[in-house]
Amino acid sequence: MFSRATSLPAVCECLIKAAYDPRVAGLFIKVGLLSCGWAKVEEIRRHIDFFRQSGKFTIGYMERGNEKEYFLLSACEEVYLPPSGSLGLRGLSVSATFLRGTLNKIGIEPQVRRIGKYKSAGDQLLREDMSEPQREQLTALLEDLYSGFVAGVAKSRSKAENEVIDMLEEGFVDTESFREGGWVTDLKYMDELIDMVKERQKVDKKKKLKRVTLRRYASVSPSAFGLGAGKVIAVIRASGSITGAQMAQAGSITTKQTIREIQQARDNKAVKAIVLRVDSPGGDALASDIMWRELQKAAVEKPVIASMSDVAASGGYYLAMAASKIVAEGLTITGSIGVVLGKFSLQELYKKIGVGKEMLSKGRYAEILAESRSFSKEEEEYFTRLAEHSYTEFRNKAAECRGMATEEMQELAQGRVWSGRRAADVGLIDAVGGISRAIAVAKQAADIAPDKPVRLMELSRQKGSPLEALQGAGAMAGTLTWVLFLLFGLGSLIKSRGQEGKADFVIDAALAAVGLAGPLLQSKQSDVEYLMEDVSLDDGPAKDVAPQAVLDESLMAASGNLPPLLRDLISKLL
Repeated sequence: MFSRATSLPAVCECLIKAAYDPRVAGLFIKVGLLSCGWAKVEEIRRHIDFFRQSGKFTIGYMERGNEKEYFLLSACEEVYLPPSGSLGLRGLSVSATFLRGTLNKIGIEPQVRRIGKYKSAGDQLLREDMSEPQREQLTALLEDLYSGFVAGVAKSRSKAENEVIDMLEEGFVDTESFREGGWVTDLKYMDELIDMVKERQKVDKKKKLKRVTLRRYASVSPSAFGLGAGKVIAVIRASGSITGAQMAQAGSITTKQTIREIQQARDNKAVKAIVLRVDSPGGDALASDIMWRELQKAAVEKPVIASMSDVAASGGYYLAMAASKIVAEGLTITGSIGVVLGKFSLQELYKKIGVGKEMLSKGRYAEILAESRSFSKEEEEYFTRLAEHSYTEFRNKAAECRGMATEEMQELAQGRVWSGRRAADVGLIDAVGGISRAIAVAKQAADIAPDKPVRLMELSRQKGSPLEALQGAGAMAGTLTWVLFLLFGLGSLIKSRGQEGKADFVIDAALAAVGLAGPLLQSKQSDVEYLMEDVSLDDGPAKDVAPQAVLDESLMAASGNLPPLLRDLISKLL
């Protein structure tokens, strides 16, 4: 069974081990509501497909779920719901919230410069509705996600794609309709499923069925099945927002930590290749460039392959483009080669709440970031030039890394986001697949025979210690001040309108406005997933899959399943 605390690496590795373990008769997956992105679900589905090739049974069960949960479970041979279960298969949608009208009412003026007509990162602050470029790219992403869902479900459930579309359009409201249509195998409660498995496995009904959770099974050594030997490939995670802060913070990618990991992998003679696992919507441009440079230096010594997870956009793509080859899932969100710079002018808000502020300065542009007033005409021109320069640097480096003419990259850049599948079509990435395919590509680049297993060296430790967390909190004080001002104004507006029940929404919107909450399509940080198909860049879609590598725990800095404080202590002792 999957648990809420089970990481992606553990899920994927356990499925491979279980396929080879003669003690394991089958797989029972109970799924709750998922918070991960679609690309990670694709990776798990691929590992379920691999497990099914062992000939062992696969049963999926959920009490309630929607499209993402069903997409995962549909990879199982059998899917069950309780008779009173809830399955909402109605189609897919994306939405965007715009705060410009609210900000105007409370006296906050966002002053944002975006280079690239598709760069919509500031739209929620600047606009009251969706721009046509944003509508265009979100529509394309939605179409790719929808077609990926339809194709995946159709293949797994042995249906035609038009049947899947008809089912979504029908809007079933009862579980019996899903059973009659063949979308679920049957309607059974959990205890009935256990009895069914007992009967199939010829286990006495009075005896307990021998079960092992994934968390417990994760402790089984891969070497027991001949999966723990071979040459070493280092895996470096780049998960979260990119920051130039020196102190490591949870949910962020810092230059100091990441560069140390890159150098460790580069200097370790046992490491034959490096796989950079990117799951980031971007962030600090300078930090992205410094890490990009370090990756390029490492690529001179040994192959560097980028593997994109749910999101590798803007600064996330900046990191990935340093690799010689880039692999992404079909539903990965990537691209966004563009620049956004800006500040808030709180001049009118200060007047409303009685705040006075004076600033003394020397230099024409010394007050350009002052929040107490708007840009002057000269400052506005300077700020625009600054954004244009940053964009030109990003676009030109992307063109050089991908072997394109600047004019060609300009057509693909301009802040546009792409699905992994479309990014492969236009040349922003090299192949579609999960980290398992990236490992296969790394083997090929390192002249490791396709039939030879490899071990994975996990270099990315849990970010941050208790002391660093306190220091990081101090560094956040300035940003939190902005949040307090914004919440003060929004809170006053809520009370005046008698809308106290909408406080949670407003808090989320306020945090998003200052960059403390993810944008529309940003995924939550999650562990990377490892492992499987033996395919190269020259191959088409993977058909036959074979184990590619397993995580060698002896090479890890510390187990990711330990409590944070204990994990930090072990990391320091090691």
